[in-house]
Amino acid sequence: MLKAIDLEKEYEGPRGTLPILRGVNLKLEKGDITFILGRSGAGKSTLLQLLGGLDRPTRGTIEFQGKEMSVLDEESLAEYRNKRIGFVFQFYHLLPELTVKENVELPSLISRKRRSKRADDLLKRVGLWERRDHLPNELSGGERQRAAIARSLINEPDLVFCDEPTGNLDEETAESVHQLILELNREGQTFCIVTHEESFAQKGNQIFRLHEGVIRPVRKSEAL
Repeated sequence: MLKAIDLEKEYEGPRGTLPILRGVNLKLEKGDITFILGRSGAGKSTLLQLLGGLDRPTRGTIEFQGKEMSVLDEESLAEYRNKRIGFVFQFYHLLPELTVKENVELPSLISRKRRSKRADDLLKRVGLWERRDHLPNELSGGERQRAAIARSLINEPDLVFCDEPTGNLDEETAESVHQLILELNREGQTFCIVTHEESFAQKGNQIFRLHEGVIRPVRKSEAL
């Protein structure tokens, strides 16, 4: 589904060039759940931003379903982000003035195709139907993240990127979100997840570890 080939990312700073990613090669297969492990500052979030079309690499290529993304203009990249992929972030990014259902519907409104029925179905699926008319500040952290997951699925994306989706939750709440993600994956949704929770990563089809911008595949036993 998605392939990164010799991906590099550098930033220019006051002390010169700062390399973030070094020759990353990665392949995501349809229906899989892929985990990326690594310490803070290893480049995990930067990698997701590149794969998700939020930023462009310094060198290397990204192919999505056989098409090279470097040839896409900004409008085409925006369409890719809105219709083909979903994002789930650590801190939810729900709009505080909108209800839960309105937040879930928002990406469909951006694509000019409001999907109210699908929003209802997703809210039931993630256990938030009774909370659909509440504002985000009336929800618990786990409920906010479930709303964010529902929002990421509203446009039926091919692939969902999750950046530390349970990093802001207590252990019990995090486990309930883990189970939801795993259930959605068993139903066919493809995920790529950055996490520091190595026991969660054991549930994936493949695991990678980033260290100082270099990525390598690891066996499940090595991830513990």
